Amino acid sequence: MNLEELNPSLLDMLLRIKETDIRLSIIEQGATAVDHGVHIGGAYSSVIPLTALFYGGMLRYDPSDLTKIGQDFFILSKGHAVASLAAIFADLGIISKETLVNSRSLKSILNGHPGPVLPGIHISTGPLGHGICVATGLANAGKESPRFDVYCMVGDGELQEGMPWEAIIYAGSRKLGNLCLFVDRNYGQLDSVDSLLVQFSDLRKSFESFGWRVLEVNAIDVTAVLKTLQAFKNDRYQGCPTAILLNTTKGFGGIGSFTKSHKISFSEEQLRIEIKGLCARREARLSELETYCSSHDCSLTELMAHSGRLGYIPEKDEKSIRLKEVSKTIRWSRPDTRNKRIEYELEKLPTLSVGLSYSASAVITQCMKVFASDHKVISIDADLSSTSGLFDGVAAIDTSRALNIGIAESNMMNFGEAYALLGKNVWVSTFCPFFDWRVLRRIAIGYQERVEAIADPASWLSEGHNLDITFLATAANIDTVTNGATHMGNDDILLFSKIAHLKIIDVSCPNQLVSVMKWIMEGNKGLVYLRIPRAPIKAIYDSKYTFEFGKAYRLAGEENAPISIVSSGRGAHEALAAARLMNEKGTAVAVYDMASIDKKLLANMFEKNKIVVIAEQNNGYIFENAQKVCFEIGNRRKAEIIPINLLDCSGEYRFIHSAPYKELVENYHIDSIFIVSEIERACARVFP
Repeated sequence: MNLEELNPSLLDMLLRIKETDIRLSIIEQGATAVDHGVHIGGAYSSVIPLTALFYGGMLRYDPSDLTKIGQDFFILSKGHAVASLAAIFADLGIISKETLVNSRSLKSILNGHPGPVLPGIHISTGPLGHGICVATGLANAGKESPRFDVYCMVGDGELQEGMPWEAIIYAGSRKLGNLCLFVDRNYGQLDSVDSLLVQFSDLRKSFESFGWRVLEVNAIDVTAVLKTLQAFKNDRYQGCPTAILLNTTKGFGGIGSFTKSHKISFSEEQLRIEIKGLCARREARLSELETYCSSHDCSLTELMAHSGRLGYIPEKDEKSIRLKEVSKTIRWSRPDTRNKRIEYELEKLPTLSVGLSYSASAVITQCMKVFASDHKVISIDADLSSTSGLFDGVAAIDTSRALNIGIAESNMMNFGEAYALLGKNVWVSTFCPFFDWRVLRRIAIGYQERVEAIADPASWLSEGHNLDITFLATAANIDTVTNGATHMGNDDILLFSKIAHLKIIDVSCPNQLVSVMKWIMEGNKGLVYLRIPRAPIKAIYDSKYTFEFGKAYRLAGEENAPISIVSSGRGAHEALAAARLMNEKGTAVAVYDMASIDKKLLANMFEKNKIVVIAEQNNGYIFENAQKVCFEIGNRRKAEIIPINLLDCSGEYRFIHSAPYKELVENYHIDSIFIVSEIERACARVFP
């Protein structure tokens, strides 16, 4: 039976009973949680709109495969409301009822905020506005075939963040008519449950000014919310995204005044009050249903048609009506493994000659014209496409898969996650220092939760259902030269190395770049932070070179040389120049390019070499890892380690002044001449 064929009065009464059941489930979650707690205020105010969305026939999803491409998405950006969504998921058979018990504990997959470890949750979210950015990315993908709609719920407090407005501006300018944003306008937040700390003068006008259609509804009325959703559904391809302002209050629908709190740890008395009051409300609404059915001669068949869609089995006699819950079982099965390998014609990749200089961006453009023949390849820039080369390469094959988000790096990164969860091989790019640490960390948390889910044979995800995102960091190390300290990438590598699951690669050669790209296109490489130089750089590897993550490569000298220089990026070229100078003086030196950390090689060097120089054009990323290796091998260390990097004379971090490359390497003592002088001083100590 279609929604239009249903009795609106009967549906309204059943939805209000369902809404009460969801609230009871939220309270039960709080009662059994390890801290007896739940984010009650925001969860309660979200119940009515979520009930309308999931039970009103609006959301198209396949309960047998929650990862199928083409079904609608719901993103809970205001992650504090996870209890209401979990209650609905348990009622729909997406998760088991047992999942709701003992939440927030170490063994539970139901945490204080949602994440992919929980079936049906596609991204990790909290209250900082990331979710709407991912939802906008999904909507952008969903406007192509197969088309799908995207629903997202944000809190009005969350909109005080700047990040959501990057997505709001983009969605309006790109006319994403398949995007529906729920704004839970409960006028409260953590520090002030009764008002926003920063007020919006006119939220409707703000959205409208960015090209959105705005619908406003009293969100204490489930039927009114459902009709508003129908208005979106009927007109969703008319050329603009829709924002539904849901006017409510924090904790709406609660019995006790304590439900207005941001979060509460229930006392036994509070639980008793809330459960007793909600049960009484449910009985009153059931009585209302009985009266309606009696006065309108409603048959059991008609009642069954309406209540079945809400998971009830009606039982009716002359005196009363009972709504028995349908027994719930998990409805989905584990999906097939996703093939993430990119198919391309190998012979079409560029052949680069050793000794000649090439621009990394030009190499990327050439390669992407080959790789993008596979529809899974997506590129996303943030107004720096000329430095990445991604856009021109992918757009040459398919303009719909080459995106430029504009000056909105946070939105760009969240967009990348959206496309990655659809199974795409995603490349996002900006200057090294411009990536948003908050977004990167949250994406990595979601990545880890997907790892955990994939490892569980009974989970909703299978192999190939994790994220493949390459963060292409341009102008690495000091390669922006004259652009100013804000653009210098000398500190990003150490900062982002603290992000779990992020594979860091520092490119030194155009042929190495090609090989790294081929490695990524094998699929299932996860989160990669790929640093490339901006200015042209000489090829030092031949075209037969094969990149392996976690393995360094010897560029010059013999393996048993008593002196080794370890570097990466453009620093590898300074190291080679230093080795040539030392060889001319009769001293044998080996040079190693450590594009990714090779702990085994470092340990071997420290145990066998006499002098190891770690020469870098950043704040000492390899050196920091070398220190960890030294700790691990203990007194087996024999080598004297000489760090040459951009730390100051006291070993403290600093930022770098802008200047031409030659001036920079000389001024900061990271050029080949200084490397030679440090080796000679060390030789005088080690070989007296």
